[in-house]
Amino acid sequence: MSESLPDGRRAARRTSRERHRVSVVGVLGELLLTAGVVILLFLGWQLWWNDAIMNTQQSQAAGQQSSDWAEAARAQRGDGQAPAPTPDPGEPVVDTTEYGNGEAFAVMYVPRFDSPGTHDSVRNIAQGYGLDVLNSFDLGIGHYPTTQMPGEVGNFAIASHRSAYGGGMHEIEQLQLGDPIYIQTKDGWYTYRFRDFEYVTPETSEVLAPVPHHPETAPTDRIITLTSCNPLYSTAERIVAYGVLESWQPGADNPPAEIASVVAEWGQ
Repeated sequence: MSESLPDGRRAARRTSRERHRVSVVGVLGELLLTAGVVILLFLGWQLWWNDAIMNTQQSQAAGQQSSDWAEAARAQRGDGQAPAPTPDPGEPVVDTTEYGNGEAFAVMYVPRFDSPGTHDSVRNIAQGYGLDVLNSFDLGIGHYPTTQMPGEVGNFAIASHRSAYGGGMHEIEQLQLGDPIYIQTKDGWYTYRFRDFEYVTPETSEVLAPVPHHPETAPTDRIITLTSCNPLYSTAERIVAYGVLESWQPGADNPPAEIASVVAEWGQ
């Protein structure tokens, strides 16, 4: 017959087992809490801090590209002076160069996209719309290769992130009728004016047609199409902004008068 333990010892053993169970649950809880904090910190870094860093990097890279094209244009003329105003610049020059994937060929500046008190929305536009372009520290906006080029009759269609990785079109939903969308190339400046929004599914590729949603129709207008994810922080659908070419000015160092002082600061 086994000897019974005194009540005090039995109570001590129960307390020891309960403490052991509580300590395991506590450790697991702390691990889960720590994991949650790490995830939140990563999301904060990805959506805010990394976004802010890439916004600055992309803006600086595009400003430098713009400045380099302007300097090359002045060197080509050999006089070091700004080009004389051109009352009738004629038909827009269309760049027919075959650019490789990831190769920058234009700069976009949308004043409506600027952060308060800054002019930081300038971005390089490169051929292609993969992550190597959209997530790049030097680029940020991609051109759909099957669509037209700046100034060309048809549809110049581009894409960018709305959040994270610089958020090149973070403020796209804030565009207002008539807002300017400036495109610079080595040949000059193209001024588009915003006209309308559309919300579509990610599979709606018809928005990239020369006449959006009417691929069988021959284009007569020169339009620009900006595409990005919607809603913010989601890829459930696409927000599409359309603009129409209003004017163009030859000369990479000949920006529209209303933004000349802003452009002069780029690359400094």
